[in-house]
Amino acid sequence: MYYAILCEDVENSLSLRQGARPAHLARLQELVDGGRLLAAGPHPALDTPDPGDAGFTGSLIIAEFDSLESATAWADSDPYVDAGVFKRVVVKPYKLVLP
Repeated sequence: MYYAILCEDVENSLSLRQGARPAHLARLQELVDGGRLLAAGPHPALDTPDPGDAGFTGSLIIAEFDSLESATAWADSDPYVDAGVFKRVVVKPYKLVLP
């Protein structure tokens, strides 16, 4: 089943994000390689694809896991969590309807 991992950043998270980004992307690539990632990306702080120094306010990851527990455990061990980027992470079951 798919799970949506909704992450909310701490204030001024850009430098924290930049430091942990390579490890964060490597974990996402493992999901891609396993055919389990539906979508992933950050929420820009401004209404533009490149918010510059304004940075990001959070992230969304939609990926396939065996259970809510395994999705939550995966989310809890994200490098952004360890680096203090996320102040809140919510994991919910997700049902793909379209496309």
